Amino acid sequence: MTDEVKASEDAAKLLTERSVGELAEKLGIKILELSAERSVATMPVEGNTQPFGVLHGGAHVVLAETLGSMSANVWAYPDRLAVGIEVNASHSRSAVGGLVTGTCTALNLGKSLTVHEIVVTDEQGRRLSTIRITNFLREKPTR
Repeated sequence: MTDEVKASEDAAKLLTERSVGELAEKLGIKILELSAERSVATMPVEGNTQPFGVLHGGAHVVLAETLGSMSANVWAYPDRLAVGIEVNASHSRSAVGGLVTGTCTALNLGKSLTVHEIVVTDEQGRRLSTIRITNFLREKPTR
């Protein structure tokens, strides 16, 4: 995560309480902007490829799910917790180097569900994949 995150007030609070997660950190995902309505992050292709040298489809999904889940958790903050219940990905182009960017846009921010669409693009702005994630908003567990 970067120190220069453009974040809403709730997003800034959420980021101080939680990280983006170990897997996202291992993949080199950097959050640039975070709110319930719109979030942006980058991820390097290098180190995240499949055996044929192109960005792994699962890495696309991790980038998207990180953005969609974090955005949903900003919406749910501070009383509830967002948990993913469905993700769908369509890959339309490969990336072999550089950085990819995920841009997450809220399609629905409801009382019990959120739906976000994430578009992953390459450095030339070409769409690589389109991912949709649905999150269920539940009460935080008590310990």
